[in-house]
Amino acid sequence: MECLTVNVVTPDGLVYDHRATIVVAKTTDGEIGILPKHAPIIVPLAIDEVRVKRTDSDTHVDWIAVNGGIMEVRDNIVSIIADSAERERDIDVSRAERAKQRAERMIEKAKENANTDELRRATVALHRAINRINVSKHT
Repeated sequence: MECLTVNVVTPDGLVYDHRATIVVAKTTDGEIGILPKHAPIIVPLAIDEVRVKRTDSDTHVDWIAVNGGIMEVRDNIVSIIADSAERERDIDVSRAERAKQRAERMIEKAKENANTDELRRATVALHRAINRINVSKHT
């Protein structure tokens, strides 16, 4: 049986390296599923979770919170390069909850001051925090 090699890399180094039967990620245009023998492709990723169905068990799925980036598929190797990424078991939920509350306060402040740049930054921060919280629930 053919399988995929999945690597997730951030500026801090390798976050994930396993073999998989399928990888599902959310691109900026929608969800994409990658199976062995997929055509070469490079796509931008949204802030969302990546699901990796491992080869060692039909029920073993790894969840990774990815904060944007790109995914390249070539020769059964799926490479994800992201600003930051965390496996579900590595997420500090209380830290993510605090980041969510901080972002919500920043959004309110930006709306009061009609600061569109600050609003955009705070909205991205909120999306990242919610993504981390959602992925942490898969453990």
